[in-house]
Amino acid sequence: MTAERVGMIRERLEADLAPSELEVIDESHLHIGHAGARDGRGHFRVRVVSEAFAGLPRLARHRRVYAAMGELMTTDIHALNIEAVTADESSS
Repeated sequence: MTAERVGMIRERLEADLAPSELEVIDESHLHIGHAGARDGRGHFRVRVVSEAFAGLPRLARHRRVYAAMGELMTTDIHALNIEAVTADESSS
């Protein structure tokens, strides 16, 4: 199920944000015993480098990522740690 969830997250981010770089890390194993982990949803970290973020403040970038996730936020993802930057910001 873990690899499947990572694949779904990757697929949605690629389709919506056309990233030049994308990293999806499942951190669910770090949260075993945590109340949020009891429902079976996972904890993930994503690093997305995309020009879709150009000119957007941090909150708007995070909203774009959440929008790309859609219903996964209620069915598969309990927590999502987001780094959302443009290529210029990534190289700094």
